[in-house]
Amino acid sequence: MTPAYRMPYPVPGVVWASLPLPALLLDRDARILEVNPAAETFLNTSDKALRGQPAFDRLAIDAPMEEALARARANQSPLNINDVDVTSGERPPVQCTIHLAPMHDNPDVVMLILSPREIADRLGRSMGVKTAARSAIGMAEMLAHEIKNPLAGISGAAQLLSMSLAPEDQELTDLIVEETRRIVKLLEQVEQFGNLRPPDRKAVNIHDALDRARRSALVGFAAHMTIVEDYDPSLPPTFADSDQLMQVFLNLIKNAAEACKDGGTIRLHTFYDLSLRLRRKDGASAALPLNVEIIDDGPGIPPDIAANIFEPFVSGRENGTGLGLALVSKIISDHEGWISVDSVPGRTVFRVSLPMAPRDRRKEAE
Repeated sequence: MTPAYRMPYPVPGVVWASLPLPALLLDRDARILEVNPAAETFLNTSDKALRGQPAFDRLAIDAPMEEALARARANQSPLNINDVDVTSGERPPVQCTIHLAPMHDNPDVVMLILSPREIADRLGRSMGVKTAARSAIGMAEMLAHEIKNPLAGISGAAQLLSMSLAPEDQELTDLIVEETRRIVKLLEQVEQFGNLRPPDRKAVNIHDALDRARRSALVGFAAHMTIVEDYDPSLPPTFADSDQLMQVFLNLIKNAAEACKDGGTIRLHTFYDLSLRLRRKDGASAALPLNVEIIDDGPGIPPDIAANIFEPFVSGRENGTGLGLALVSKIISDHEGWISVDSVPGRTVFRVSLPMAPRDRRKEAE
């Protein structure tokens, strides 16, 4: 029997047992190394009985799983397969989203998480979230906090070690420091989801927030791009947190600039449109007439991720974290707005729709 894979930290072990979604660890031959309690319930079999068994003898998944596992391992990045039928034993088919995530301390091991629609819906009702991916964010926030402390120790030890090395050997310690800093930066992005304060909403001129983002982008990550302004100057103020709105526009411009590595044009387009209405939490219908479009002429979003581009950890870029657009979506949702995307090769449009500021607050933007 294949020996069990053991997680390197005690805290993830607690999270593993508490995860409400069925999860399996698979080796390179797709044999089961370990399952969590939710998977034991889903498969109606104990962890002990499942270890060493071929996973797809126990699970019938209507998707090319061998190809998907190979792709996840080759890219060393998470992979999602949406809306596939999964059966186990005598159980009738259940529609699930499949999440595949290679384990960074052992790339041959892949975590397979099943997100059955019935469980995702129940989690959404009880936890007030839209998808099971939000529960993964909570787990990631806790792991981020726990992992940052040992990373600081690793970085400090590498810097001390470099002081006693010859210059030609310091390249390795420099690499350790650089990579630990990169991981800390990623963990800080994850923590943003939990630490993002509620918006301090006031009447805000959309074009002021756009101009702040444009100027910041042009002296940094978008220096290789041409940014064109196409504004409707008659737009009334929106009701928003100015700093968070600027962060949204900055992230969207950055996303466009990174998609166009060899340069190109980003168009910032604002306009008034009363056709979109959104149902609020209190049941009332609210108009979102203030629209901002960030348009680029890059290669477009890969079709296999387009439907989930605002979900955490979904990214079309190599080494992308998939957190920037998820954070944008969260901020816009907190502002009772709407964000959408339309993408084909040569033209990608992110559209942000926002409410107007109440009439008695509009003088704040003047």
